[in-house]
Amino acid sequence: MKTLLISAIILILTTVLSVQAQNQAYTIDPGTSQLTWTGYAEVGSWAPSGTIQLAKGQVVRTGNQISSAMMILDMTTIRHENGQLQTHLRDEAFFNVTRFPTATFVLRALTDTTATGQLTVKGITKPVSFPVVVIQESGGLRIKGRAVVDRTQFGIRYNSTSFFSNLGDQAIKNEFALTFDVVAKPVTTSKQRSAR
Repeated sequence: MKTLLISAIILILTTVLSVQAQNQAYTIDPGTSQLTWTGYAEVGSWAPSGTIQLAKGQVVRTGNQISSAMMILDMTTIRHENGQLQTHLRDEAFFNVTRFPTATFVLRALTDTTATGQLTVKGITKPVSFPVVVIQESGGLRIKGRAVVDRTQFGIRYNSTSFFSNLGDQAIKNEFALTFDVVAKPVTTSKQRSAR
C-alpha cells in the first residue's frame, strides 16, 4: 500500500513537472521589436511608410507551438518623416490617438504559418488572419510577418472610395500593411532562477 502511494505521488509530480516544462511564457521586447506601416494611394505609386512601437505583449508556447499571444501597440508613436502627415494620422480623421492611445491584437489560433486573432483599433474589434514565421533563437523567439488591414472596418473612412466619390488622386486605398519583426524573451520564474 505504501509503495502504491509513493508511486502515485511520483506519477502526479512527473505529470505536473512535464506540463510546466511544456508551457513557456515569453515577454515581448518593445525595444528590439520593429513594426512598419505602409499606406497606398488608389492612383499612382505613392505609398507612404513609417513606424509604430509596441507598448508590451506576451507569448505562451506549449511544446513547439505558440498557444496564445497578446500585443498592445502604442498608437501615439505612429511616425512618418513628414510631420504634417504624421499629425494627420494621429488626429480624428485617422487613428484619433488622443482618445484611443492603444490598439490590441489577441491571437486565437496559429495553424502552420497562419495566425488568426482579434484586432482592436479605435475601440472596434474585428477578426484578422495573416502569415507568420516563428524562429527559435538562443535568446527567445522572433516572430515575423505582414498583416494587411482594412482600415474602414475600424471606422477610418478618410478619402476612401468606398464612401466618397470624385476623390481623384486624393483617394487612399482601404488596406494598409503592417510588417512586423517581434522579439520575445523567455520569462524566468523564481523556481528557474533558484535552480541556477
